[in-house]
Amino acid sequence: MLEDLLKAAILGIVQGLTEFLPVSSTGHLVLAEKVLRVDEERYGLAFDASLHLGTLLALLWFFGRTWVDLTLGGLRTLRDRSLADPQGKLAWLIAVGTIPAAVLGFLFENEIEDAFRSPWLIATMLIAFSAVFVAAEAVSKRTRGMKDLSWFDAVFVGFAQAVALIPGTSRSGATISAGLFRDVERREAAQFAFLLSAPIIAGAGLKQLVSVIGDFAEGTLGGEDLAFFATGFACAAIVGYLSIAFLLRFLAANSLGWFVVYRVGLGVVVFGVLIAQAAV
Repeated sequence: MLEDLLKAAILGIVQGLTEFLPVSSTGHLVLAEKVLRVDEERYGLAFDASLHLGTLLALLWFFGRTWVDLTLGGLRTLRDRSLADPQGKLAWLIAVGTIPAAVLGFLFENEIEDAFRSPWLIATMLIAFSAVFVAAEAVSKRTRGMKDLSWFDAVFVGFAQAVALIPGTSRSGATISAGLFRDVERREAAQFAFLLSAPIIAGAGLKQLVSVIGDFAEGTLGGEDLAFFATGFACAAIVGYLSIAFLLRFLAANSLGWFVVYRVGLGVVVFGVLIAQAAV
């Protein structure tokens, strides 16, 4: 039991770190589960959902006041039938930006859950998508903030978030890069990316949560499993909060280039391990 809880804690830490850093949380989680030999048939996507709910809590916790302002602003736009309220407009930009990933996630759910969990694909995307980071940093003027975002910006970043459904790309990396391509400042691009990720994380996590609750009700999962899920959830929430704080400070003075080095290095290592395993 203690060994299982340690595994859950490690996976929660991995999720909390990588959900918000531009290194691909799903890719790291899939690789970590294989290294730790977690029973994917028993836990798998259901446990992943509990980890995502942990990082959702981190988002709600870190941006607590912002969520209140966005909600009130959105309600004011409905009352006044005007987008003059900056917070109200931002709330609708987030709603519009969420649509691409929500639609594609719904249409290709089975492909994402099965074929997209391949370590070969993860290694490929870790390396290949790093080129997008480099290009975004090279062309961005970084002269705009969230207050300057347009409807086109929201849709553009939203499609980037949809691309990030492929493990190895990174949701935060894709959306921050999209913001840079639109000349948004790094820290502002990261903040918008985090706010935009919340509805998708919530939708994916809550959908799986219904299935998990059913498994507990039927007795398929028991008390020890609940402790396993809770440990991962708590670790993901705490570490996720710290990761958000770190990245926002880091991007105020640093580029995405530091993460490119890590991603390419990890991709090469994963390829090496896979090739060595295939040769045995």
